Amino acid sequence: MNDRPIIVSLDFPNARAALACAEQLDPSLCQVKVGKELFTAAGPSMVESLMRQGFRVFLDLKYHDIPNTVAGACSVATKMGVWMLNVHASGGRRMLEAAAEAVIRNTPAGTTKPILIAVTVLTSLSAAELPEIGLAADVDAAVTRLSSLAKQSGLDGVVCSAQEAPLMKQTFGQSFVLVTPGIRLATDAKGDQSRVVTPVDAIRMGSDYLVIGRSITGAAEPRAVLKMISDSLKVTHP
Repeated sequence: MNDRPIIVSLDFPNARAALACAEQLDPSLCQVKVGKELFTAAGPSMVESLMRQGFRVFLDLKYHDIPNTVAGACSVATKMGVWMLNVHASGGRRMLEAAAEAVIRNTPAGTTKPILIAVTVLTSLSAAELPEIGLAADVDAAVTRLSSLAKQSGLDGVVCSAQEAPLMKQTFGQSFVLVTPGIRLATDAKGDQSRVVTPVDAIRMGSDYLVIGRSITGAAEPRAVLKMISDSLKVTHP
């Protein structure tokens, strides 16, 4: 297990709320995720502010467009200094390869390039819903096919449910990075996620990074909950 597997999702509608929450976290215990809502509201300055606070930032914008457009977006994100970014695997091989090349090309010499991952099947989707978007009702098959395309195209890993993590590690190797959303504490409601697991279970199943939102950000003491989860993972995988 890596030494900082938790990514706290800052799903807030404005910069003030997001930064207020970030101040209650500990950058030595987690990374933070900036998604579409917050980035649309606050823009690149939000990313810059969080990095000044010492956080590594996962820019979760799930780029999905023609290859040239996605390459341009990945170039800007890389120059911004983000730690991780993502694209949709369903954008196809040429788009994925353009994204991977853009990240490498725009990483300053002597620095570590951002982790580039692909979204396969959204964890909000159940198997029964897949046929509506043209896929067979087999989540494992869809995730595996899209993950294979991502790896072949030069990406570092994928977003996937922890339930698919054992298959991903077995198929693509231990170095293939797995980022798992839909993480909930045992006492939490599932919310809008269909495929959810607890932090300890997710790590045991092979996830490398855990995206956790309301369990931490909605708590009365976010830093205490963050530390509790972090400590539980260290006990499980010292």
